[in-house]
Amino acid sequence: MKGSLNYEMIRARFAEIEESLQRLESLKTLSKEEFLSSQDTIDIASYRLLIAIEAALNVCYHVSAKRLQRIPEEYAQCFVLLEEAGIIPPGLSSDLRRMAKFRNLLVHVYWKIDYGQVYDIIQRDLEDLRSFERAIAKLL
Repeated sequence: MKGSLNYEMIRARFAEIEESLQRLESLKTLSKEEFLSSQDTIDIASYRLLIAIEAALNVCYHVSAKRLQRIPEEYAQCFVLLEEAGIIPPGLSSDLRRMAKFRNLLVHVYWKIDYGQVYDIIQRDLEDLRSFERAIAKLL
C-alpha cells in the first residue's frame, strides 16, 4: 500500500458518524409534518447530518491522499476517486456524491434548503454512511 492510514483519525470520524446516525435515527419515528413543525428538530437534524457527511468526507480525503496519492478538486469527486480505485461500489459512490452536494447546501445556502429533503434523507439514506464505514473498515 502507498501511504499509511491514520487509524485513530478514521476511528474518531467513524465515532462521529455513528453518534450522528444514532441521533438522526431517533427522528425516524416522526411524521414529516411533526418533523417540519419543530424548528429545534430541524436544527438538530441538519447539524447531525452535516457532522456525519463532514466526517465521511474527512475520511474520504484522507484515504484518497494516503492510498491513492490524489487530492480531489471538490467534495463530491472524492467518492468518485474511491469508486475508481475499487474501494467503494458505484451505487454507493453516487449516493454519497449526492450527500456531499447536499452538504454544500447545508453550509452555503441555508436559506434555500428544503427541510423536507432533510427528512427524506433521514428516512432513506442513512445506511449509505454505514456502508461507507464498512467499505473503509476493510482497509484497516
